[in-house]
Amino acid sequence: MKKILVLAIIAIATVSNSFALDLNEYKVFYKLNDEKTFNSLVRYLDVTDEQEEKLKYVFSLTENKMKNALDKENEIAAEKAMWFNLGNAKIILSEEQYKKYLTTINLSVYVNNQEFYAEK
Repeated sequence: MKKILVLAIIAIATVSNSFALDLNEYKVFYKLNDEKTFNSLVRYLDVTDEQEEKLKYVFSLTENKMKNALDKENEIAAEKAMWFNLGNAKIILSEEQYKKYLTTINLSVYVNNQEFYAEK
């Protein structure tokens, strides 16, 4: 019974590590508050003025949290900043807008990874 429990814990740890982001991948969230990036995202998501104002506030807080996490190379803090951003975006955006937002984030992480690997 103990062997099964230990194997289950190892399996869960292995799976959770495979989903963890590299610290470089969190920089996508740091860049969301950039004016050009933000304006493009707002147009793409077709948000209302109220949603835009709320997103700007959330992205500003996310940028601060992410900057602190990346400066300290604290992956746990970076992950918390990511979940803060995603959780608040989900509340602010409609279901369709949120799906588009997640797609944008995932594509950005993927493209950044490809560029990172191409540099090596």
